Amino acid sequence: MSARPVDVLRRLGANLTGGVRRGVAGAMLSRARPVWVRIRLAPPLAEMRAPSLPLVAGSGPPHPSLLEVLATLDAASRDPDVTGILLRLDGAPGGMARALAVRRAVAEARERKPVLAFGESLSATDYLIGSAASEVWAPPAGGISLVGLRMDSFFLRDALEKVGVKMDVLRVGSHKTAAEMFTRTGMSPEQREQMEALLDAWYGALVDGIAAGRGRAPDEVRAWIDRGPHRARTATDEGWLDACRYPDEAQDEVVARTPGAEKIEDLRVLDGSAYYGLRGGEPGWRPLLSDLPRIAYVVASGGIRRGRGFRGVASEPFRRIFEQLRRDDGVRGVVLRIDSPGGDALASDLLWRSIMLVREKKPVVVSMGDVAASGGYYMAAAGDAVLAEAGTITGSIGVVGGKLDVSGLYERLGIGRESVERGARAGLESETRSFTPDEREALRSDMRGLYDLFLERVAEGRGLPADAVARCAQGRVWSGDAARGHGLVDALGGPLEALVEVRRRAGLTEGERIVLELHPRMPRFEGLRSLVGLSSGLRPGGWL
Repeated sequence: MSARPVDVLRRLGANLTGGVRRGVAGAMLSRARPVWVRIRLAPPLAEMRAPSLPLVAGSGPPHPSLLEVLATLDAASRDPDVTGILLRLDGAPGGMARALAVRRAVAEARERKPVLAFGESLSATDYLIGSAASEVWAPPAGGISLVGLRMDSFFLRDALEKVGVKMDVLRVGSHKTAAEMFTRTGMSPEQREQMEALLDAWYGALVDGIAAGRGRAPDEVRAWIDRGPHRARTATDEGWLDACRYPDEAQDEVVARTPGAEKIEDLRVLDGSAYYGLRGGEPGWRPLLSDLPRIAYVVASGGIRRGRGFRGVASEPFRRIFEQLRRDDGVRGVVLRIDSPGGDALASDLLWRSIMLVREKKPVVVSMGDVAASGGYYMAAAGDAVLAEAGTITGSIGVVGGKLDVSGLYERLGIGRESVERGARAGLESETRSFTPDEREALRSDMRGLYDLFLERVAEGRGLPADAVARCAQGRVWSGDAARGHGLVDALGGPLEALVEVRRRAGLTEGERIVLELHPRMPRFEGLRSLVGLSSGLRPGGWL
């Protein structure tokens, strides 16, 4: 089939933009001046970079997305024009799953290039990531705020009762505990069981990651955590930090480790976002009359709901995205990145169907983030392969629902309300009373039908026997590692591993060039970031 004129023009425009990028990159990454790539890890490390105007004075480099950070670490570590990588650790980048993905990318980059990490006060996930670097530094008065992990649960039943409000809840699944904060005064045994298991998984991943990075035994790490927090000097003396350095001393050390450099002005520090725009995300020359294979990277982050809009995972725009990808023969495969606690059951099922239709024509590999539970896992089950981090909150295959009864609050406020009805269950959704026994039975039957459908969808999507799904359902959440043991997850990994897997399933060779398309699409001016505002991304020094 001949290329459409609009496609030729689009590829020509991409080539022109790419040519400018390569020219700028060639000048900026000239070996006449050593180049270090600086990556700042700070909240929020979002799944997709939020759109913003690139020409706002004084705005500085944009916050990168998780995928950009991972791709930048990988590309910079392989780039012969890059001397090394500098990590500024400025706060937890997200949950445990995101931290583990970044930690793995840092460890792999360290095998190819020096990776130097600096942080003023390191959190648990900061240190988990920094421990994978070649060296990690902090100023003398800084420290490592690592004292273990803790999960708190709040319970509002008594507080609600004091104001005359009652929560009437139904659930299908012994461990579907999402509404317990409204109905209990403390953890149920089922909630405690799954929270203990999750915390064990997170703590194990934290300990094992630090042990591997610092060359220590896991028991040593546990004992050290139990003695925390740690001042930088003590941590350095005990070998958990490599040196105590102020920012200026850290910069001097970078200069000392750079061949041919005598002062900070002799080298160039390139912000990671600028590097990604110039080289990290550059596919190279695109043929005009045909195109490079394209891989779609779809980010579904937030609550799942019906309708339109840009908030969370709205069913209508995402169904359009999946339909577009299904029909587009140039898209060879799809990575679906899910970071969602779930939401509307009908919207989840509509999206499940859309993903299954894509799967009929091309591979769909799911990469799960910090959480893929309830409706989030419902969507994930439609993938050809599902990857998760060891710390991903996974599953919650169950159904919960209910309503608030505020009749007591109305009475206290002196608010009167009367109604007339037609139909035995016309008041089912009324907030002025709890469910009647008949209504409760009807709702329970309806929710049981949804639960059975959920089990059916997971069994079909994952290729599992129905009884195997039922055994690991009941609304229970699992760590990604535990979910793998139950067949809910195929392998441990993050976005980069998912891209490798989708390429393999699409029949693309390891070195074959591709175009990576991000969905939902960002405004077009986002593509200008690598060509404007370079004063904030390219500087003679100023790592810190």
